[in-house]
Amino acid sequence: MSFLSSLNISATGMTAQRLRLDVAAENIANVETTRTGDGSPYRRKLVVLESKNDFRTALARARHKQTAGGGVEATAIVEDGTQLKAVYNPSHPDADAKGYVMMPNVDVVQETTDAMAATRSYEANITAFNAVKQMAQKALEIGK
Repeated sequence: MSFLSSLNISATGMTAQRLRLDVAAENIANVETTRTGDGSPYRRKLVVLESKNDFRTALARARHKQTAGGGVEATAIVEDGTQLKAVYNPSHPDADAKGYVMMPNVDVVQETTDAMAATRSYEANITAFNAVKQMAQKALEIGK
């Protein structure tokens, strides 16, 4: 595993976790949004993360006894397909004929948990990044 690829793996992890945190914040901000630009209620968004290596690359690395991966990347931000919540509020401007308003499928507790997990993962990537940086600094000191 090379020095620069180790830093790159941690950097891609930090970028991915920052995006997860941004999406969780957007979801929380829209917890009461009953009408978006297309007229429908806001739907919770999710980040799809994938390894940067495909199966063939992983096999080639295994053949050459290389264990370094390529990191992670966000491939898409998708809408959660779970059902919207129907809330009885006949005075709301978006209420249907029966008085129900379709509310977003955002759960603040779940979003807070996702945000905390993203924050912890980000911190873990920072720790790995700093460890590699310290090893490189120590290696340079040996050469003095």
